[in-house]
Amino acid sequence: MVRPFELQEVPALSRSTVDRQEALRTDPQRLTARWPDARIMVIDHGGRTPVRREDVDSGPASLSTRKAAEFAGEPPAGASFLGEWEGVDYWMLPVDPPSESDTIELDGGWGVRQEVPVSADEAWLDLRGHGALLDDTSAGLLTTAEALRNWHRRGTFCTRCGSAVRLVQFGWISHCTGCDREEYPRTDPAVICLVHDDIGVNGANVLLARQPVWPPKRYSVLAGFVEAGESLEGCVEREVLEEVGVAVTDVRYLGSQPWPFPRSIMLGFAARTVNGAELTPADGEIEEARWFSRADVRAAIDGEHDELLLPGSTSIASVMIRSWAAAEQ
Repeated sequence: MVRPFELQEVPALSRSTVDRQEALRTDPQRLTARWPDARIMVIDHGGRTPVRREDVDSGPASLSTRKAAEFAGEPPAGASFLGEWEGVDYWMLPVDPPSESDTIELDGGWGVRQEVPVSADEAWLDLRGHGALLDDTSAGLLTTAEALRNWHRRGTFCTRCGSAVRLVQFGWISHCTGCDREEYPRTDPAVICLVHDDIGVNGANVLLARQPVWPPKRYSVLAGFVEAGESLEGCVEREVLEEVGVAVTDVRYLGSQPWPFPRSIMLGFAARTVNGAELTPADGEIEEARWFSRADVRAAIDGEHDELLLPGSTSIASVMIRSWAAAEQ
């Protein structure tokens, strides 16, 4: 019996092993006492962090963390507590990028080559382009660190009175110096939906589209932000109808992935529509929308399709498309 397809693997940025230890954010004595034995994940202004160069080719890559004692005798201003793993505390600390470095080229997703700085046997990778190269622990740490980094640099003033804010609870709360208002890191929900036709259980064709700013041949599934007062399923129906003019049914949840660029969580869904439904791309939002067969997608996964480039493996879209392609009709 054919069953509706499910995600075949955990999305790259949903992987994590670290215990966030939320209660410890209010226990400075405990965190300070353990600081000398803690590990620091450094991250530069571009969101890049060092990993062992030798891991980049062999994979999976592990973060090149530093000893906390090398920075200070206690947690410095700007350090954020990320959690605990195997008895060790992990922190994030912003740093300047390496001043002297060579570069190597890596696949940054969508078949685009990206130059990566290399210094002292370390390669400095960013999460969006290379999150899938990391091991589970490193992926979880960098995803959390990037989310905090983006929140810190965007939330320097109070949204109520405009006064400057200061970070408390080791990076997890901003406290207004004017009105005492507290704010926490925000996450904006966005849906991402794989729409297939109604042939069989899992369809024979999938709907993929490309944005105007994307290069030719680059396609993905449809996505959009949840509006105020809107359910997730309602958002799926609205976004698909708005972007390609298609009404969908049988909306079902697949899985989720944080996407801290700057502060989203992608909520993955599948939905059905009638075979051969006419596609009407939204002007200014969708450059082109097409139906692709399962054979087309499988060929693209193998790099053997001349008209279809699929999302890089860091995105949940990649897992969704690959899982659909592997399913029976």
